[in-house]
Amino acid sequence: METYEIAALLTAAVLGLDALLHVYWMTGRTWPARDVTTLSRGLLNADVPFTPRVLAPLVLILSVGAVAVLARADVILPGLPGWLPAAGAAAVAAGLALRAGAGLVWALGVGARKDSVFYKLNLALYTPVCLLLTAATIDVVMA
Repeated sequence: METYEIAALLTAAVLGLDALLHVYWMTGRTWPARDVTTLSRGLLNADVPFTPRVLAPLVLILSVGAVAVLARADVILPGLPGWLPAAGAAAVAAGLALRAGAGLVWALGVGARKDSVFYKLNLALYTPVCLLLTAATIDVVMA
């Protein structure tokens, strides 16, 4: 198996898991937080409703992104015009890079209190994962 295929599988798995978490939250459940406010502040550093109207588009974006990355690596959907999965995977890489860049700004303490759960999760999990997935997705795009 080529490295770009492994990178595609990793990226798609994380995006897919994230989509599934959003589907779970659409049911009204808030794990791993105790309530919607705590969940929203921990994930987003803001008060955002976790309603289907807000979450369903995210599920769609994450799912289409996972499919695009897998299609670009020729893991699924062979026969698509090459530009389509390439553009989709490039969009995923750009989105991940944007989130990683924002995470680095927040890690500097700009826009996030250093004593907040969000700050700690951003530093320990969100930003490192986004940096890793950005690199993985670029590998897929360049293959």
